Amino acid sequence: MEFDTLKNKKLLLVDDEQDLLDMVQLILQTEGYTHLKTAGTVREALAAVRAWKPDLALLDVMLPDGDGFSLLEQMRAESDIPVLFLTARGEDEDKFRGLGLGADDYIVKPFLPRELILRVGAVLRRCYPAERADGEGSVRLAACALDFDRAEVVRGGERIPLTATEFKLLRALCRNAGKIVTIDLLCEAVWGDNPYGYENSLMAHIRRIREKIEANPSKPVSLITVKGLGYKLITEGAK
Repeated sequence: MEFDTLKNKKLLLVDDEQDLLDMVQLILQTEGYTHLKTAGTVREALAAVRAWKPDLALLDVMLPDGDGFSLLEQMRAESDIPVLFLTARGEDEDKFRGLGLGADDYIVKPFLPRELILRVGAVLRRCYPAERADGEGSVRLAACALDFDRAEVVRGGERIPLTATEFKLLRALCRNAGKIVTIDLLCEAVWGDNPYGYENSLMAHIRRIREKIEANPSKPVSLITVKGLGYKLITEGAK
């Protein structure tokens, strides 16, 4: 069972054609991408990059107050987020210019929805490779092991499946093993940019995770509460 955490990435769509923006948003939303923002000008795009900090930008070349090439140059001066051109400019020299400026891919309109999905996914996988603790997708805890490749807890020869929310929470904790992860950051890892009001739900998920990973859930030694701050996951080798 696989949970595609890359679909939680924030995607910025830059184009001055509203119909095209609406279509691309629909394609991406149908595929499971939910954190989307649009911009119709170079100025709006730069403001979004600075304030919203997207994980991937899809740029048109022709914009009313400039062009996508100069926009990419300005973005690269302050951010290294991956960029995919999505434009009607299909001449070889335009493709070479875009890729030469550091774009990660170049798609020419018109395009098939499946092509867009595959290319967006390929760029995200290449630019955000899965962060693993030991190269095998497995992390050792005191009473069990976490198998992120299978989204399972391995305990005493038994494999216990993780829900999508449990998987996301444990990944966020593992990436900061031995360190405090605040309640707000954990809520954001699961529920996105507006995580407020999910604290009680978070506590319920933490309780269920402890039932799966701890020898004694009422006296946890792997998933520790840091009162008033958040939680800390103790893995083998983490302090």
